[in-house]
Amino acid sequence: MYFLGIIWNPNETLFNLGPIQIKYYNLLWIIAFAIGWYLMKKIFVNEKKPVEQLDSLFVYTVLGTMLGARLGHVFFYDWPYYKNHLLEILLPIRESDTGSLLFGLIDGYEFTGFTGLASHGATIGIIIATYLFTRKHTGFSMLWIFDRLTIPVAIGAFCVRLGNFFNSEINGKTVDESFIFATKFIRDSDDLHPSKALGVTKERTLNAAYDAIENDPQFSQYLMEIPYRHPAQLYEGVCYIFVFVLLYFLYWKTDKKKKPGYLFGLFLILLWTVRFFVEFVKKSQGGFEESLGLLSTGQWLSIPFILLGLYFMFRPVKSN
Repeated sequence: MYFLGIIWNPNETLFNLGPIQIKYYNLLWIIAFAIGWYLMKKIFVNEKKPVEQLDSLFVYTVLGTMLGARLGHVFFYDWPYYKNHLLEILLPIRESDTGSLLFGLIDGYEFTGFTGLASHGATIGIIIATYLFTRKHTGFSMLWIFDRLTIPVAIGAFCVRLGNFFNSEINGKTVDESFIFATKFIRDSDDLHPSKALGVTKERTLNAAYDAIENDPQFSQYLMEIPYRHPAQLYEGVCYIFVFVLLYFLYWKTDKKKKPGYLFGLFLILLWTVRFFVEFVKKSQGGFEESLGLLSTGQWLSIPFILLGLYFMFRPVKSN
């Protein structure tokens, strides 16, 4: 990769297990949860909390994250499609004219993994999951957990955005080739639809088709037609690393964790402010922005979280 005109054309699939595709995106989600468990274990040990309860919290958090992220995408961004494809909401499949699911047990579908996940929904899911956890397990308050979960969630958000980059999804708006981070996403379906790539190259697989468009001079016209875009996923992801570093420092090196809700509030402000501003260079992801206008769906959804963060960060707390 080079600055001033990056050509980005990775095969997002690491390997196949029959009809099941193992993708960078899926692997980075697993890495995010693994890092999260490790960081929370350090915190539990540091504060002398029973580590065995961490496993239960981990299960609640994983389920809340995945369900919330999936349902958030369905209802916030793509309900017009999913209301007619209810089977696809909670199953990692997509309707296809030629595909089948798991050795042909269900014809007309292909295994895709969960390609539609929304971070706003994930946040709501984590909040609900934490509430359910504290209802069942004594000795924890929701704010105690929130203040500490912010650390692994921040680095997890970076992993997810890196996965989006490998998937060539959630790309930015078009930009001039001379821009230092200009990136040509060959696999952006809005710029070069998979069916067109297969049609013009006559290749049998998408990977071969995209590689031909990148490297075969006879298809240079199609390569030139693909615009350069902002790598918005990387802008967002790199900012989340700084959010993680700050929260990690404040937890381990200061007494801010003793003020319930402070770290949680700061996390909400920083994370969703980053999201709000990156949305200005990100191409539309759909949703309800056309009806409200002015801001994107992601920006409208970020504002309530920023306001909630301001409340928790600056609310008066009674001293013990």
